[in-house]
Amino acid sequence: MQRVGLVGGMFDPPHIVHLVLAEFALDELQLDAIWFLPTAVPPHKSGTRVPIHHRLTMLELAIQNRPEFSISRIDIDRPGPHYTVDTLRLLREQHPEIAFYFIMGADSLRDLPRWSRPAELMNLCYLVVMDRPGVSVSPDMHEAILPGLKDRVIIIESPMLNFSSTEVTARLRAGKSVRYIVPDAVLSYIKENGLYE
Repeated sequence: MQRVGLVGGMFDPPHIVHLVLAEFALDELQLDAIWFLPTAVPPHKSGTRVPIHHRLTMLELAIQNRPEFSISRIDIDRPGPHYTVDTLRLLREQHPEIAFYFIMGADSLRDLPRWSRPAELMNLCYLVVMDRPGVSVSPDMHEAILPGLKDRVIIIESPMLNFSSTEVTARLRAGKSVRYIVPDAVLSYIKENGLYE
């Protein structure tokens, strides 16, 4: 069975943490591929900073030199809002031959009980949890309310990087450098198109 890691997000803009987490998961779990899942309409936020066509182009530029990385349009080509559990259910229906590994930060595992239908979600994929600075988690932390979760969680070590797209955007708007935080091709695209000004 093929093993595919999933990295979801708005990628507004994509940055080095997205890529490093994907790379470490690919290597640590010996996955066959990583699919990035850009969200067109985030259910928990009022909107995005730039339209989806810009975010897609930036993500394509960010992963262009990594053949194991690709973009899934599953949350772009259907009406929202998009909840992770619905996305995973559709992916499983479309690709029953694939075992999916949903990659998340430790803060996401901490908040998992507040996600939409977490019990259903954990039965659709493995949850690959990356360390995040200042967040302490364990596979069995929600076992009382989500029985069996500890068998679906894989915690792997990764560099303790702690940049967010919000912080990247704030630096751009303040005229500060984001070199080495976003890939050079993405930074060039941002400048050429006057994004995040």
